[in-house]
Amino acid sequence: MQLECFVLGDVAPDIVPGRPQRAWMEGFAGRHPYRCLPLTMANSTGWEILCPITFTAEWNGGPHDRDITVTIEGAAHESFSDFARSHFSGGVLTFHPGYLFRTPPGWSLWCMGPPNHVKDGIQPLVGLIETDWLPYPFTMNWIFTRPGKVRFQRGEPFCFIVPAQDKVLEEFEVVQRPLNSESELGQRYEAWKDMRAKFNQKIFEGEPAAMKAAWQRYYFRGQEPALAPGEAGTKQEDHVNKRRLAAPVHRR
Repeated sequence: MQLECFVLGDVAPDIVPGRPQRAWMEGFAGRHPYRCLPLTMANSTGWEILCPITFTAEWNGGPHDRDITVTIEGAAHESFSDFARSHFSGGVLTFHPGYLFRTPPGWSLWCMGPPNHVKDGIQPLVGLIETDWLPYPFTMNWIFTRPGKVRFQRGEPFCFIVPAQDKVLEEFEVVQRPLNSESELGQRYEAWKDMRAKFNQKIFEGEPAAMKAAWQRYYFRGQEPALAPGEAGTKQEDHVNKRRLAAPVHRR
């Protein structure tokens, strides 16, 4: 299966597999947020498109396209002179990814900001594009949340793309039922809740073994809690705690 990325100009922004690191996550004591596997997996489940230039964009709060000013820092390839600009007005900053994407039949492409990548004063918008047939490109857009200035650095991700089989979502039936209607699932939930409460109590009391462990790793290891003392919880064979996506292959 291929995600084809057709370059529209002489050069285009770099595409790299999503990276799990985030500056705000690094700032926590002990890099605590990295213990949250859903966060790191979201950060790396897709491909980043990187800014080819460093620039600042400033919005004065007005409704017109001229109310956003983009200033490029340093020299830039002529192909990137119009890389970011105000196109839709209303405080929306528009990026041109520089590619026409083609996905396999039945697959679309989520186009969004990099997950959990926080920028003060501006918010990425999300689009879903039918790239299995579309013969023209799309743009990536961010909207200012208030008047002010933001800075994007060269090498910073401005777009995150994820292939999705979105059409089959209409086949899903959403069912709500009491947890006790699934007896084994309910038992495993109660076992997890009990172990979680006991572990947190040990942390609160400063028990050395619990303090050394620091956190439980059931989900990180892909392991269900045991239903009885001495049992080993079931391990999910297809569980992963690190995403390994392919880097783009350059073909002419």
